[in-house]
Amino acid sequence: MDLVKQKIDQAVDILEELDLDLWLIFCRESDMMSDPAMKLVVGHKVVWQSVFAIPRNGETTALIGNFDAADLERSKRYHRVIPYVEDCGKEIRKLIEEFDPRSIALNYSTDDPAADGLSHGMYQLLSQYLVGTPYPGRFVSSEELISLVRGRKLRDEVYRISAAAIMAADCWSRSLDDIKIGMTEIEIAEEININLFRTGSTNSFETIVNAGAKTAPGHGQPTGARLEPGDLLHIDFGARLNDYCSDIQRLAYFKRDNESGAPKELIKAFNTVRDIIEEVSELYLPGKKGYEIDAVARKRLTEAGYPEYEHALGHQIGRSVHDGASIVGPKWERYGKTTSIPLEERNVFTVEFGIELDGIGYVGLEEDLVITEKGGQFLCPPQTELIVL
Repeated sequence: MDLVKQKIDQAVDILEELDLDLWLIFCRESDMMSDPAMKLVVGHKVVWQSVFAIPRNGETTALIGNFDAADLERSKRYHRVIPYVEDCGKEIRKLIEEFDPRSIALNYSTDDPAADGLSHGMYQLLSQYLVGTPYPGRFVSSEELISLVRGRKLRDEVYRISAAAIMAADCWSRSLDDIKIGMTEIEIAEEININLFRTGSTNSFETIVNAGAKTAPGHGQPTGARLEPGDLLHIDFGARLNDYCSDIQRLAYFKRDNESGAPKELIKAFNTVRDIIEEVSELYLPGKKGYEIDAVARKRLTEAGYPEYEHALGHQIGRSVHDGASIVGPKWERYGKTTSIPLEERNVFTVEFGIELDGIGYVGLEEDLVITEKGGQFLCPPQTELIVL
């Protein structure tokens, strides 16, 4: 069955579970500003104002501009497709009155960007269309609904993410033969991207490269800094395959002429990061809360004599590399409620952190795993040994 249709059916079941009557996705000009839910449960772009209504009885309806309707009709993802020409507001009002829902879940959220696809202007417009009806008073956030729809990966979704993770790991292995001393971070990133293309995928986000300690880890773009002897090469990248993403970090040390191997402090840091990742991956269990797992990693890290990392230990991956829903991280204000949402079987997460070493670089690893009853199962072979070149 079509994967988008399967996610629509899953959403219907979750509406029943949450006692919600209607999930309403209201959007326009999706090339310019796309609601994250569109790829998940619509699978088509739109230009005109459009409504995708998923009720708990399963009788889904798409109200869509007449020039946008043909593709959606062919997909047969929605039971009913209603094209309109002149007045979307009038048609929306009629549709909502037909459903007469007690609750209308809309895509706004203060905590989860994946559930915050309804712009303020569109919210105002929808409220205006429904003036004089009781329905604006029945609006609720779809945050919990979207968290479950995005987070509860179907088996085919897990398979696709795993394939993307394996492809990224294979790309890393291929690229090691091509990365040489003297190359810039930009050239190394291009080499990674070319090898992703050769494996049949694309990069799931802009490849991040740190050539030793010359550039800071994080979300910065590759620079003209050159890889030199004594540098720890740190790569943060992922593959996108069949619309699903992976996200991994890998390391290789380029030794100096007078070195027989990596410095002891680097080996110690690498082993610490690797061992903590292996330990806490077993805690990625159904029912666990993200802040509980994150606390264990921080405790182990500080006990080993290193400072805490300044981010969450893990985020979900799926159609987006940051897929919303629950997070494995501390109870910081910036994460809202997301670190207190219980994990579920077949959620797919990263586990990632690192240690900065002066004059050497960022000792960061990241692995992708799926939650099972026995703990996190890695989706591709993890890096367990420091590569020395």
